[in-house]
Amino acid sequence: MFDSHAHLDHENFDIDRTDVIARAKEEGVKGILCVCSDLRNTGVFMELLQENDLIRGAAGIHPHDAKDAEELWETLEIVLGFQGIVALGEIGLDYHYENSPRDIQKEVFRRQLKIARKKSLPFIIHCREAIPDTLQILKESGLISGRELPEKGEVLWTGVMHCYSGSEKDLKSFLDMGLYISIAGPVTFPGAIKTRAVANSVPLDRLLVETDCPYLSPHPVRGRRNEPAYLKYIVEEIARIKGSRPEEVERATTENAKALFCL
Repeated sequence: MFDSHAHLDHENFDIDRTDVIARAKEEGVKGILCVCSDLRNTGVFMELLQENDLIRGAAGIHPHDAKDAEELWETLEIVLGFQGIVALGEIGLDYHYENSPRDIQKEVFRRQLKIARKKSLPFIIHCREAIPDTLQILKESGLISGRELPEKGEVLWTGVMHCYSGSEKDLKSFLDMGLYISIAGPVTFPGAIKTRAVANSVPLDRLLVETDCPYLSPHPVRGRRNEPAYLKYIVEEIARIKGSRPEEVERATTENAKALFCL
């Protein structure tokens, strides 16, 4: 299994981070993409990349922080140059909380897509209640509708819709752009009819799984802090939805993560 989106540098893991990583290994997690939680405080994030072969990293200016981007660009450039960084993100738009004005979010999103393309880094997209604008900006960035994914060993600039929460109809637009789709803990929630329908519709060769820990704990452990060891519950539920074996979902999503992040 490969946890394609985790925030292990989050303060919620300060008391037992080593044990969390050990439990992930025990449960069969072969890789974790740690997405930097705070560009203003990257110490723990960088330590994780330096000290753990299991972990790779991603960094970007979150849409919540877009209003503060001018003070973060230099730090982002430095962090993206560190060994172990394999993606730029999470970036995008969040119209649910709107911690930053929408016009600024869009400007910062566009600029980071340009950075990702220049550096040949895959990107991780956060999109909440902002699908039309996200699609428009992605089209402007040069992603071509209907583009084929690369053959194994080739590199095509692309990315992943992190913790996808859109509809099946919108799903087709993102798939047509060659993007991967990542499914998280909500797929296990009893009332998650839309998310389960999406999970069933995503082809196995475009599917990733993630915990987004410490958030979004899957149903069997809801109410607890989430962690990579719980990725198995997401894999098992997706396998049930698709009528396949967990091993098949595990293998496909791990291979997809390795392909996307060039591991």
